[in-house]
Amino acid sequence: MKLVILDRDGVINLDSDLFIKSPDEWIAIPKSLEAIAMLNQSGYHVVVSTNQSGLNRGLFDMDTLNAMHAKMHQELSNAGGNIDAIFFCPHTHSENCNCRKPKAGMLLEIADRFNINLKNVPMIGDSLRDLQAAVLAECIPVLVLTGKGIKTLDQGNLPPNTLIYDDLYSFVLDWIE
Repeated sequence: MKLVILDRDGVINLDSDLFIKSPDEWIAIPKSLEAIAMLNQSGYHVVVSTNQSGLNRGLFDMDTLNAMHAKMHQELSNAGGNIDAIFFCPHTHSENCNCRKPKAGMLLEIADRFNINLKNVPMIGDSLRDLQAAVLAECIPVLVLTGKGIKTLDQGNLPPNTLIYDDLYSFVLDWIE
């Protein structure tokens, strides 16, 4: 099975320091949906792994998160693409769960559910915690410079062998060729 794992906010859609709290605030990054469609057309399954602490912070509820994801699925379908599954962590950092990135629990759950070894699976994110989780799960860490990506790059301390791309679209152009 060919698999790619994506963070959501800052990779697929625009991010905000104030959290994405409604479907109206969920706005796709230019060419991100086309990039996912290109992955699908090249035989890749695409899974989202996203921290969504806004749930436990009370910034939005499960119905609202589902509505955001329904909008993402619809816009992606209109672009000819599909996301096979969305895994999310509702916990805040202080809850110290195993599923919140930078821990690898969510990625290991993906490996278990899809019955796949993550060794050659790219995990694309815009934050250091995405990359750290990728390394712990033995994924290929990929940093995109959308969302918080430029800030993450400027702060340094990236895991060794991190691949860096301007955005999801440029990653896909390179990855599928």
